[in-house]
Amino acid sequence: MSNKVVKEIIEEREKQDAKWGEQNHSPIEWVSILTEEVGEVAKAALESHFKHKNKDHSYTEYRKELVQVAAVAIAMLESLDRNELGMLIK
Repeated sequence: MSNKVVKEIIEEREKQDAKWGEQNHSPIEWVSILTEEVGEVAKAALESHFKHKNKDHSYTEYRKELVQVAAVAIAMLESLDRNELGMLIK
C-alpha cells in the first residue's frame, strides 16, 4: 500500500470534515452519497478517455475523484463505528 495514497485520502477526509463537520447518516443516505461520488469518477474517466483519445491520457481528475470515493468510504465506516447500527435504522 502506498503511503502517498493513504496520506492523500487522510487529507481528503480532513477537508471533508472541515467543510461538512462530523457526518452521521443512515446507511442508505451514505450509499447515496458514495454513489454520487462514484458517478463523478465515471464522468471523469469518460471525459479523460474521449478528450485524450489519440493522445497521452491524462487521468488527473479521475484520480482526484477516486481519492474522494475512498475518503467517503472511510467516512461511512467512521460514522458506523460512532453510531450503533440499530440507532441508524428506524
